[in-house]
Amino acid sequence: MRERVCGGVHGRGAPGVRPVVVGLLLAAWLLLTGCGEGSGDAGTVGAPAPGDTVLPVPSGPRPSSEVSPGDFAGAEACAECHDAPFRAWSSSTHGRAGGPPSRDVVIAPFDGTPMRFADGEVVPRVAEDGSYQFLVRQAGFEPRVLSVDGVVGGGHMLGGGTQGFFTEHVDGTVRFLPFDWSRAEGAWFCNTGTRTDEGWVPVTPSMRLADCGDWPPIRVLGTESRFNNCQGCHGSQIRVRFEPGSGAWATSWTSLAVNCESCHGPAADHVSRARTGDFGPEGLSLGVTSLVVQDKDASLGVCFGCHALKDVLNEGYLPGDSLDLFYALKYPTLGDQPYFPDARIRSFAYQGTHLASACYLDGGMDCVSCHDPHGQGYQDQFRNPLDSPFDDGQCTACHAAKGRDLEAHTFHPADSEGSRCVSCHMPYLQHPEVGPGVRFSRSDHTIPNPRPALEAALGVESACVQCHADRTPDELQARTEEWWGELKPQRPLITGQMEVLRAVEAGSPLSRQAAAERLLRPDQHDPLLQFQALATFTVDHLGPDEATLEPEVQDRLLALARSPDLDVRSLALAALHWSRGTVPAVRARLAEALREEPGWALRQRWALALGYLGDRLTDAGDVDRAQLGYRKALAVSPDDPRVLSAQGLSLYRAQRFGEAIPILQRAVALDPEASLARVNLGIAQAAAGDVQGAQQTYVRLLEENPSEPLGWFNLGNLLQRTERLAEATEAYARAVALDGSLAPAWFQRARTLILLNRIPEALEPARRALELDPGNGLTQQMVRDLETALGQR
Repeated sequence: MRERVCGGVHGRGAPGVRPVVVGLLLAAWLLLTGCGEGSGDAGTVGAPAPGDTVLPVPSGPRPSSEVSPGDFAGAEACAECHDAPFRAWSSSTHGRAGGPPSRDVVIAPFDGTPMRFADGEVVPRVAEDGSYQFLVRQAGFEPRVLSVDGVVGGGHMLGGGTQGFFTEHVDGTVRFLPFDWSRAEGAWFCNTGTRTDEGWVPVTPSMRLADCGDWPPIRVLGTESRFNNCQGCHGSQIRVRFEPGSGAWATSWTSLAVNCESCHGPAADHVSRARTGDFGPEGLSLGVTSLVVQDKDASLGVCFGCHALKDVLNEGYLPGDSLDLFYALKYPTLGDQPYFPDARIRSFAYQGTHLASACYLDGGMDCVSCHDPHGQGYQDQFRNPLDSPFDDGQCTACHAAKGRDLEAHTFHPADSEGSRCVSCHMPYLQHPEVGPGVRFSRSDHTIPNPRPALEAALGVESACVQCHADRTPDELQARTEEWWGELKPQRPLITGQMEVLRAVEAGSPLSRQAAAERLLRPDQHDPLLQFQALATFTVDHLGPDEATLEPEVQDRLLALARSPDLDVRSLALAALHWSRGTVPAVRARLAEALREEPGWALRQRWALALGYLGDRLTDAGDVDRAQLGYRKALAVSPDDPRVLSAQGLSLYRAQRFGEAIPILQRAVALDPEASLARVNLGIAQAAAGDVQGAQQTYVRLLEENPSEPLGWFNLGNLLQRTERLAEATEAYARAVALDGSLAPAWFQRARTLILLNRIPEALEPARRALELDPGNGLTQQMVRDLETALGQR
């Protein structure tokens, strides 16, 4: 029930919305709160007894952006007064992060040399008019030309830099093309994560084009829950939204570079004041927020808007909005494992692991402690420029004693690789989910002390092993202890998670109380690990409305529910609500929390967690208990259409159509622009036997949003059932034109063409269906029969 934004062109395939075939076609869309949000009946929580505390209702409307595109002035306006920072930015990786395709931007070879696949070839080329294109030739299909309308990345990143390409789609979205260029490898590659799950794979003649997870182009630029998406980080002020009047999506941006206002927020008012000299009576009305006086968390928030995993709470974020109202930074660890127990990257992530570093927890380290925000060079905490990312000055500015006699600390020659601070404490690690085929290593922002034995147990690539691959972890651990003596103890939440994990792996999971002692640690100031451990405990050890809960466990949850960290606090409240929501004392605390924080930042995280717990039970087939999660979520976030949609889908999956339909109708009424809610309503109506009602639902949807492929597909299914075959095949044609990845729509288009005796026309859609779903026996037989009938076998 949630949309996770994984931050970047090569995320884990950012779930967004992908269809799942169930009956006709069930669009199993994940709700929009960052990768999760709940759903249920508004106003009740686990059937409270008379006299129990009623949870306060929201005091204002749901969050929406308070910023508009007109509030931004553009980077060039900043240059009028801020020449030096502007020039530094212009040549930085942010300033050169992307743009329209040109000789200055494109680093990949668009020279006509084909990428060869098992089933065809893709030719990157520059056309006679100077436009950049990919020419796709596949056996059995007409050639296809895909224009390159935007470029992101320039291969700038140490450890493996890449460049990706976007094309304008017929529905108004701008979609990511599956052909990436790796500067480090000097090769084209594809992300196979959503198809063959081999990670990033260099293109070879042994792979099919459809092994590329973004073929046909399906992932859009901009944060929009309807689609797999690349969010808004690969450019400035990116917006994607449906325009009802045009019947299509509109995608806009200021620039595909990362401009000044991406960090400083909207500056049109500031520019106007600067030009007129009107800064108010005290000279303090700047018209833009100064970043100089921010504390470390606010400073980190500027960067974490892009450089961290996050779950989406609300769409439409623009710089200047409150990040907390639009994103939840720690929630990706709820139900997933992007990090190891010590917060190092386990799958694919960004620099949010900074929150687990001792330099942040025990000191004041933020991003600009080491990174020059304008030129993207390196600096020490006093803003003195440094020569390279490997300069010890980043560390010795704080740890001066270590720099006085470097060899005494490192036990390596002072001028050697092994004597650099970052070699041991911030090694470049390949992100596991990417796989070994294409370099994508990033420096470890947890800034750990080397622990070769622990790292081997976790499966983390040790800094020591990177240079000393001939030594065993035990040998390296022995040498580490010989040189540095007894190592600094691991933080309690790391050892606690490790103990719980080892017990599970040994087949002897700890009791709930024993797990709570290790995972629920309100005494620790360690928010990222606190959240990660709390998420594990909530998922593995708590059920809805537990009859009993050990007093110590409840006390630990209550203490965490007063955490100063918003994510930790909200998840602890959700865990209490989930497990003990009918207990008067607990309900009173829940109500108190909502009165203390009447805004939406807490509520939406809380509902996100409850909805996720409901989804887990739905997936397990326990629909009755799942409904408790959705109802509890709606008690916190009343009349939330996303929550209602998830609840309705849960009931649909249990074939409880009479219950599902009114809930889905309510979701549609609350958010009539949510096209997938209407699709799901039509599916439920058809499954309940109301074919006419379902058809009316689809027709109304397509009148208002003719760009919804699932609407056309499901309408085609209904037309086919009523033997209106010519209309059905045209509906399927509209569906695949809008979403070429819909294998069932290709199949049904071929089927209806066969029924209409339009045999030659049926072969191409049948082949497309087989390309996308090669294991489907019915499609295999259809293609064989058609090829035989047309003399092609």
